[in-house]
Amino acid sequence: MIGYVTLGTNDMERACAFYDELMASVGYGRILEDESFVAWGESMEEPGLSVTKPFDGNPATVGNGVMIALRMSSKDAVDAFYAKAIALGGSDEGAPGQRGEGFYAGYFRDPDGNKLNAFAVG
Repeated sequence: MIGYVTLGTNDMERACAFYDELMASVGYGRILEDESFVAWGESMEEPGLSVTKPFDGNPATVGNGVMIALRMSSKDAVDAFYAKAIALGGSDEGAPGQRGEGFYAGYFRDPDGNKLNAFAVG
């Protein structure tokens, strides 16, 4: 159902450096880019994650209650992805751990303040 999600940024260079390394840590690379929009994923046929400067020219802001959840293959993958995000300048929003039966997740914010989580089920 989801083709891609887009997060706003006020600093494309910083955002791209963060997501280039973070997404590469799980095997994804850039699949589409221009001067104001970059998307990462496996291919254009699979869901992706992108960053952009707002089209209307106003500053990007964080949506209260908005979060992007990225599925990982295991708890160890969640731990590694979360640690990578923090090492790249992300901020903690809830260290990896069990969040109910069968749901393991770690929550963080990117350098622009966008909230994401890495999760594994099972």
